[in-house]
Amino acid sequence: MIKTLLAQIRQYKTAAILAPVFTVFEVLMEVLIPFVTASIIDEGIEAGNIHQVYFYGGIMLLMALLSLVFGVLAGRNAARASSGLACNLRESIYEKVQTFSFSNIDKFSTAGLVTRMTTDVTNVQNSTQMILRVAVRAPVMLICSMVMCFFISARLSAIFLVAIVILAAALLFIMVKTTKIFNEVFRKYDDLNASVQENVSAIRVVKAFVREDYENNKFTRAAQTLYSLFVKAEGNLALNNPVMMLVVYGCILAISWFGAWFIVAGDLTTGNLTSLFSYVMNVLMSLMMLSMVFVMITMSAASARRIVEVLNEVPDMSDPDQPETQVQDGSIDFDHVTFSYKHGSGEKTLRDIDLHIKSGETIGIIGGTGCGKSSLVSLVSRLYDVDEGSVRVGGKDVRCYDMEALRDQVAVVLQKNVLFSGTILDNLRWGREDATLEECAEACRLACADEFIQRFPDRYDTWIEQGGSNVSGGQKQRLCIARALLKKPKVLILDDSTSAVDTATDAKIRQAFAQKIPGTTKLIVAERISSVQDADRILVMDNGRVNGFDTHEALLKTNKIYREIYEAQTQGGGDFDQPAQTEKEGV
Repeated sequence: MIKTLLAQIRQYKTAAILAPVFTVFEVLMEVLIPFVTASIIDEGIEAGNIHQVYFYGGIMLLMALLSLVFGVLAGRNAARASSGLACNLRESIYEKVQTFSFSNIDKFSTAGLVTRMTTDVTNVQNSTQMILRVAVRAPVMLICSMVMCFFISARLSAIFLVAIVILAAALLFIMVKTTKIFNEVFRKYDDLNASVQENVSAIRVVKAFVREDYENNKFTRAAQTLYSLFVKAEGNLALNNPVMMLVVYGCILAISWFGAWFIVAGDLTTGNLTSLFSYVMNVLMSLMMLSMVFVMITMSAASARRIVEVLNEVPDMSDPDQPETQVQDGSIDFDHVTFSYKHGSGEKTLRDIDLHIKSGETIGIIGGTGCGKSSLVSLVSRLYDVDEGSVRVGGKDVRCYDMEALRDQVAVVLQKNVLFSGTILDNLRWGREDATLEECAEACRLACADEFIQRFPDRYDTWIEQGGSNVSGGQKQRLCIARALLKKPKVLILDDSTSAVDTATDAKIRQAFAQKIPGTTKLIVAERISSVQDADRILVMDNGRVNGFDTHEALLKTNKIYREIYEAQTQGGGDFDQPAQTEKEGV
């Protein structure tokens, strides 16, 4: 874990090294000041020599100034190194997530990843700054002050050894008890963030069903759980301060008592006792700072483990050593494919799929909910890998391709349409960064999106809010289709991506596809028969298997499932903007 985190320092290594170096020099100046103070008292004030007072006073002033300069430099470098580490960690986590397959992402909740990039990274940043400054300053101060104390009076300094043993035992007890609690705390942070994210993203549904009280109660329960764990953890940490104060005042009383006896006996001077008190406070403050460092490390250790968990996650899918970069055509072959989302679980989503699709064909895919339609098409662009068999695009196994090259040629409009904050043009250029305005407009005409874009005052410069909340579902779907078309793919997959579009517009889109991109293989996943009945062939899925694969007319005669869906949709009154079959026939 430590090795993984240290690797993220990268360009801030110099600052990470300079911070403790300057801290050491700062401490050395501070440690020497009480020693010079003793000389002022013994050789200047008690001896009545004002020149010695001025001389040692000047040395003290110089040391104080040097300590200030070294302290400022140490602080600046520590801040630069810790902030740089946090920046690199966030970038590395984000870049790592981009390499994950869908199965990797499924292991981490969205809220969990957000917490890791925010709260957990901030905890590591704070602890890093404390380690570079306090964790260096405290032990150096402790050792130097102890050395000076033993140099002044070895017998009195033995008191510190007892104090160190007591504090070490107390800190060990506190750390053991709180580490487990903080591990649980950050897991509960994920639950809290998940509750907020879910509520905000689905606020329209919450209000439509008047479930504000329910959501408030759910969030309150998550917050109360987090509160209880923090109270328990902080309650244990609160033991640190009383133990520290007990040791501090105990040492002061012991040194005052025994120091007075030594002065009377002539074994110790007044100046030395004054210096000793300064060193005592330095030692005790160092112990207190060390206890704070241990507390911070205890808190951040749980965060660090969660961050490293993401950074060390190995993507399930990777490019081969010598990947193919050219997709010859849009032919698709499924050779006895078996697939499950959790490999080895025994729960098969797709079973023995054997299909062969020619380049340029339009294939409709239909079936009941959960039959495996979306799972099937997700294998074409290698969003997941098969358990058994193989999927070939352009005559080659998808696992032989460079994934970026494959996905450039296999455009997917997923079930859940996503638009990003920015202009319509910005969103369209996700399909191709260098697309001109004319090319974007042409893609929008094919997707029947141009008709509503032209009604906006700013047209293609219209701002899209996060998630596309300021456009309708149908408009969002058409923009996503246009975005995919800009890639000029060899395979276009529409995964139920016209469900919010009326049948008339749906028909226009399909007609445009047939006329303008005849060479592109089109896989259309749909719930409506009207969306796929004009396809070259229609695939009927049932319980993860191929139930039928033929033309619309042939399936009506030979496939029971397809015929039942057709009759339910037509005899029941047709689609919402299409007359029933009986009306068409004049009955």
